[in-house]
Amino acid sequence: MSQQNVDSLMDDLRAAIAEVESLIESTATGAGEQAAEIKAKAEHTLHDAKQRLSSAQEAIGDQARRSVRDADRYVHDKPWQAIGIAAGVAFVVGLLVSRR
Repeated sequence: MSQQNVDSLMDDLRAAIAEVESLIESTATGAGEQAAEIKAKAEHTLHDAKQRLSSAQEAIGDQARRSVRDADRYVHDKPWQAIGIAAGVAFVVGLLVSRR
């Protein structure tokens, strides 16, 4: 999922929260027709945000599954290289931890 999609999703969620807050304010004052309009708009925005969140969740899940599958395939195809990479990463992490 790209940063642009994440930013767009966050903007949608902020808009939904703002509309729900407006709805709460307007129902507290009993604005009648205005409250119904705000409620309808809030419901629409929340529905859109939920759909985008659901599609984002599916995309992230698909990408994670592909990454795991690719890593598994790589380790099975080239086990010694995978062991070398793991040892190198462990060495670097050990160096970084020991400096603290």
